Amino acid sequence: MISIEGLSKIFTSNKTDTTAVDNLTLSIDQGDIFGVIGYSGAGKSTFVRLLNRLEEPTNGRVVINDQVVTALNKKDLRIARQDIGMIFQHFNLLWSRTVEENIAFPLEIAGVSKEERLERVHSLIDLVGLSGKEQSYPSQLSGGQKQRVGIARALANKPSVLLCDEATSALDPETTNAILDLLVDINRQLGLTIILITHEMHVIRKICNQVAVMENGKVVEQGNVLDVFLHPQQSVTKKFVKQVMGSDEEDNDINQLIKNNEQGKIIRLHFVGETTNDALISQIIKTYQVDVSILQGKITQTQAGAYGTLFIQMGGNQDDVTQAITFIREQTSVELEVVRDAD
Repeated sequence: MISIEGLSKIFTSNKTDTTAVDNLTLSIDQGDIFGVIGYSGAGKSTFVRLLNRLEEPTNGRVVINDQVVTALNKKDLRIARQDIGMIFQHFNLLWSRTVEENIAFPLEIAGVSKEERLERVHSLIDLVGLSGKEQSYPSQLSGGQKQRVGIARALANKPSVLLCDEATSALDPETTNAILDLLVDINRQLGLTIILITHEMHVIRKICNQVAVMENGKVVEQGNVLDVFLHPQQSVTKKFVKQVMGSDEEDNDINQLIKNNEQGKIIRLHFVGETTNDALISQIIKTYQVDVSILQGKITQTQAGAYGTLFIQMGGNQDDVTQAITFIREQTSVELEVVRDAD
């Protein structure tokens, strides 16, 4: 369990105070993949650096595994940091060291014997998929391979918490997906808690269970990823959801659907979880005397489950159509909106 209480960070420059993190309070469950999203300047990178005191907080406290990190002296903090791995956007590798030597570096600092270091390094190289690259230098690696080295190095001391500060922002989409898949695999195999900082909502969608949205140093919205995607409350959250939902494009599609389909009702259905796989449309046609045409649809996966959007055109006797709509509205985890109510 990670407990963050009233955490603040104020930077002072030229006698001017700037609040980067403002009285932030969060709880993160052990073994969770927790996302923190915000635009540039929201305070998210400062926040994650406060967790291991790479930045010293102005106020508040951080408790990780029953240890008050913000109260530790320098000696105890160095020891505590061995339990908190961290990976960065720009890798921060030692360019004069090989892959093997980069991963071994934190073990050297911790005083681990050479034999134990080699055994640990080789197991980590296998874990992150870098077998055969042990003697390569960073300049000989792709961006994704460099980040895999960074991940392996962060795991060297067997931490219980992994902090990821924009870990995929410098990577292309295909490599990003591969790194995110690796993080999910590590989370499942090792059971460690991952806190992932990003400005990209598709990263949150792909691997996070919980998400906190930051703006102006504050958490303005948080919750289960699926809930936040389906029912964003704050304007900044709605902007992020549009990144992966294509809401603007969907609005244009609705207008085009209405223009191209003059008869019957046009209905938008939101399916959540297992209902995305149910044969709802077939059931409606068999039960009610209505005509149903599927106009457009898509399904998106999150760690918390699937959700889908389906546009249908429904026509027929008005009473039958009303009964069919009532039936749909009674279904668990299906939301219905009549987009165009023409007869």
